[in-house]
Amino acid sequence: MTNPTPPNTTLPGLSVLDAFIQDKKVLIRRGIEKEGLRANADLDITQTDHPAALGHPLTHASITTDYSEALLELITSVHDSRTGLFDELSQVHEFVQSNIGDELLWPGSMPCRIDGNNSIRIAEYGNSNIGQLKTVYRRGLDVRYGRIMQSIAGLHYNFSLSDELWLALQEQQQNQQSLTDFKSERYFSLIRNFRRHSWLLMYLFGASPVLDESFVEENSDHGLIPFDEMGSLYKPHACSLRMGDLGYHNNAQADLNICFNTLENFTHTLGHAVKTPYPAYEAIGVKQNGKRVQLNTNILQIENEYYSSVRPKRTTRSTEKPTEALIERGVEYIEVRCMDLNPMLPLGIDTPEVDFIDLLLMHSLLSPSGYIDDEGCAELEQNFSRVVNEGRKPSLSLQRNGEAILLADWGTELIKELSAIAEIMDKESGDNRFRSSLETQAKKISDVSLTPSAQILAKMQETKQSWLTFAAEQARQHRATSESISQSARKEVNSRYQKQATDSLTQEQQREAEDTVSFNDFLKAYQA
Repeated sequence: MTNPTPPNTTLPGLSVLDAFIQDKKVLIRRGIEKEGLRANADLDITQTDHPAALGHPLTHASITTDYSEALLELITSVHDSRTGLFDELSQVHEFVQSNIGDELLWPGSMPCRIDGNNSIRIAEYGNSNIGQLKTVYRRGLDVRYGRIMQSIAGLHYNFSLSDELWLALQEQQQNQQSLTDFKSERYFSLIRNFRRHSWLLMYLFGASPVLDESFVEENSDHGLIPFDEMGSLYKPHACSLRMGDLGYHNNAQADLNICFNTLENFTHTLGHAVKTPYPAYEAIGVKQNGKRVQLNTNILQIENEYYSSVRPKRTTRSTEKPTEALIERGVEYIEVRCMDLNPMLPLGIDTPEVDFIDLLLMHSLLSPSGYIDDEGCAELEQNFSRVVNEGRKPSLSLQRNGEAILLADWGTELIKELSAIAEIMDKESGDNRFRSSLETQAKKISDVSLTPSAQILAKMQETKQSWLTFAAEQARQHRATSESISQSARKEVNSRYQKQATDSLTQEQQREAEDTVSFNDFLKAYQA
């Protein structure tokens, strides 16, 4: 079984990274996709349409919806600087907050109050063929997994490196591949190491230890216990209920065994799953009462249905499948998908968290990364699950190369390895921000009470608030923070996003007018 290498502070590529940063070249490009439910004044999931003032969810580049009509997704463009990333995320937040009336932008990953499956409206994307495809796909998620799971919100962090750095690394290794193949191979190497160590992100930044009782069925075997007498349920040592069995998982995908060894294996496995019938989905059928309820009856309707904590990504062209884009043009960036929204932060994430993610991803890139066999895959998935469900348990141990190791010991080793990268990357900004983030995270490893999951529970207990009232209070505070910016700045932001919203409505109408084939013919061509 190939698994993590022993701790070291001399990683291949550090000298290249050091020289690159001293030349003041662009290193990392970042983007964020942040979800968030709209909740009404009674703290219920809203039943209203996606606000027209926010534009059309199909064609707006910055503001769309995910599964539900109530589940907003705010998308930044790609930024070379951390400052630019947070400026844009803050501005789109401000615009949304000012255009949803009395509704709250729910700040946490676990939802506001819901009233059963049907209280979660499936997102609607208009009558264009691509819009219908997106809506039918979501109907399929409903009949396969139910809508309750789809009410959870998260944050996706997109990470890529400049071609100049890739060329420098390739030259150091005297690698003769094309740049496209070299990047894809190394991105998959990065992903494998990330999966080996992603449990650390769950411990340090997991922020969903508690939920409202409306999320689970009464008398179901959910494994949660009461936190208070106001309907809050929790696991005493959990870091992230969102990433556990209550969140994104399904049995149909359990046998896919994707451990990201090669691009060819990854795309082949996903492509096979999209074409392979699954008996339980065949029993549902494609249509019910004449209405299409899923795109097909296969293991996956489309590649994006595959749930994972990290994905290799390539920007797709119109109607192009993700695997087609990866095969043709290689991996463009990495999407980290396991991050919770921290309800105590106005944007759900802050700069020290981004700095640490960058360090961990750079470490994952520069460290040796052998292929992962089935045994190793099972081990890393077990480690991730243990931390998600009981990461704050005293003296919790994980498995490394088949041997037990304390979470605290392994975490401390990783922090030490990251420090060598932090020292180099701090030369770019000169403000010691990466070393400062490491110091903050190291304190969490030695003091579990400093983790977001522990702090959320402590604040709820201190203020005698349920999950619903605590999260709502945080949402109101964040809205007040958003409203505190100057009038001139707000006017400029609103003007810009209002134009985008208007343009997106026009673009959606054009898409509908340009469709020349029926949806059934469009779908046949798409699935061919």
